[in-house]
Amino acid sequence: MEFSRFETAAYDGETVGDVAYRRIRSDIVNGRLPPVEKLKLDTLKTTYNVSVTTLREILNRLAVEELVTAEGQRGFRVAPISAAELQELADLRVLLECHALEKSIRHGDLDWEADVVSAHYKLSVIEAALLEGQPSAVERWVRHDWGFHHAMISACNTRAMMRTHSSIFDRYMRYHMLVLDFRGRPVADDHQRLRDLVLARDVDGAVALLTRHVQSGVDYILGTGRIPRTEAGALKPPASPARPVA
Repeated sequence: MEFSRFETAAYDGETVGDVAYRRIRSDIVNGRLPPVEKLKLDTLKTTYNVSVTTLREILNRLAVEELVTAEGQRGFRVAPISAAELQELADLRVLLECHALEKSIRHGDLDWEADVVSAHYKLSVIEAALLEGQPSAVERWVRHDWGFHHAMISACNTRAMMRTHSSIFDRYMRYHMLVLDFRGRPVADDHQRLRDLVLARDVDGAVALLTRHVQSGVDYILGTGRIPRTEAGALKPPASPARPVA
């Protein structure tokens, strides 16, 4: 069954554990559960309405995805963040996404083009709302940003690569959500140009822009000064006055 990776409602045939897994995962990616926070089973049991046994299964699953760290008998924590990991994730994302994008541009059909246009339209509406100062649209932006990037590479016909890219994308996106939410006009302009280059079947242009697009996100995030250099670090408090998003 297909469903949104960001959806938290139950679908027919799903268990309470399935829904709790998506809720906890979403809360980590969106920064509601911050880096290195202790994941206390008694608290989580109440918050997500699942048993301790189910929680252990969920947290072990998230540990495999490297969104949670297991500490043996001491339990679990939300995975730490660091500048080095962010750059690693960006490099992996570029490697996977650019390869998948090239394959999709070469092999995608008319339905694929329509999916790209549709995904970009949805994303552009949310970006316009954010640029007009509607912060409540941030989580919708995360969903539709993923939707657009996924649509662009969906014709690569390599399921294993798509699964790996999905995991890397979420871990990379967590840094955005932790420090700035939405990067403003430059990222919206990049998305529009990417759409146009993809529809023009310009492989070299699209790959070059995508590479710059991902790295500019890294540079902006690190420019906030909130990401620690060490792997054991937690998010640093924001500088005062706050850096404007534009």
